[in-house]
Amino acid sequence: MTVYAGVRNPADGVGLGHPITLDITNADDVASLRELSLDGLVNNAGIAVTSPLEYVPLDELRRQLEVNTVAQLAVIQACLPALRRARGRIVNLTSISGLVVLPLYGPYAASKYAFEALSDALRRELRGAVHVSIVEPGAIATPIWDRGSATADALFAAMPPDAQERYGELVTTMRAEAKKQPVEGLPPEVVANVIAKALTAKRPRSRYLIGRDAKVSARLARVLPGRAMDAVLAAAIRSRR
Repeated sequence: MTVYAGVRNPADGVGLGHPITLDITNADDVASLRELSLDGLVNNAGIAVTSPLEYVPLDELRRQLEVNTVAQLAVIQACLPALRRARGRIVNLTSISGLVVLPLYGPYAASKYAFEALSDALRRELRGAVHVSIVEPGAIATPIWDRGSATADALFAAMPPDAQERYGELVTTMRAEAKKQPVEGLPPEVVANVIAKALTAKRPRSRYLIGRDAKVSARLARVLPGRAMDAVLAAAIRSRR
């Protein structure tokens, strides 16, 4: 296969097949995708904004939704003519946070819940023309957690004293958990292998859950009512303090 790897910084494209400069929030970069001949599209760009919703700057929420949801659809729209011609496939990376949301993860989870909805709608609209699969990883050891923690620290530091008082203990606990992900999360190769299956399987699935944590969380969300799930998550967070 010829693999086009989208990178914002050309220096990051060394060794990545056929790198192309692609900031998915840049209209010109996205428009250039229309020139490619494609059999498959993998949407895996993303940022993580975490914050108490009571205090999250709305511009940060808009940035989160723009990168993780709106810009992803812009890429899909640009690539769909080629994918239709090839009767190709789309693989969208969402997250277990698109099914189960933890406290402070509201902005990030909102973007993933929305991308789940767009993916389901696309799969039904494109049925018979282009297949759409959703990949829902749990904790994966990638730099998104380091970058997300840095953003979260900066946002929280800029919040007023009452935010520090109300959410300080929760922020400390959740920050400690996030810092474990680059060490304890599954290696990215696990996700890459699942993506390859979704692109090449004779009968690709609509959804692929990855990781024990994701599978357990999704199962609990299906069987527990909302208040019971709230209690389970609250108990899990207390146990980590």
